[in-house]
Amino acid sequence: MESLRGKLLIAGAALFDPTFRRAILLVAHHDDEGAMGVILNRPADVTVGQAAPDLAALVGSEEPVFVGGPVQPEAAVVLAEFDEPNKAGVVAFDSIGFLAGEDPATVTGIRRGRVFVGHAGWGPGQLEEEMESDSWITDQARREDVFTSDPEGLWVRVLRRKGPDYEILATMPFDPSTN
Repeated sequence: MESLRGKLLIAGAALFDPTFRRAILLVAHHDDEGAMGVILNRPADVTVGQAAPDLAALVGSEEPVFVGGPVQPEAAVVLAEFDEPNKAGVVAFDSIGFLAGEDPATVTGIRRGRVFVGHAGWGPGQLEEEMESDSWITDQARREDVFTSDPEGLWVRVLRRKGPDYEILATMPFDPSTN
């Protein structure tokens, strides 16, 4: 399978795990040893200023923290748009990438960013198995997906832009048993 780095993983109808139900993930790394990404559409009820004040200068103190996934929920990662992408620790696509482990006070050249607690991770072959079982639909990530002002509506918007074959899925409620 070709690398999914820089792609969106869109939760499909067969994915019932509540952590990933109607989730949109950005894949930051994908190779034979596994994959890593963050959920883009799960803002938490806490601001960066409240939860990670040392990162507030990078993204703004009133910005929400996002729940990036179930792996290492105590760790914060910053996804940012860089003036110079080679300054990112991991580049997901274009100028969008993750900060390396440097002191946030010394970081420059970030146009905008988001703070995530935790991330999503897959071991060798795990994501490929999930793709074969139709858990995920893919699409190319866009800057406006990463930094959307309406993260809760992202799943529906991305499905609709994929065209008429995905319209019915975009109307599916979070809990299909209530339909």
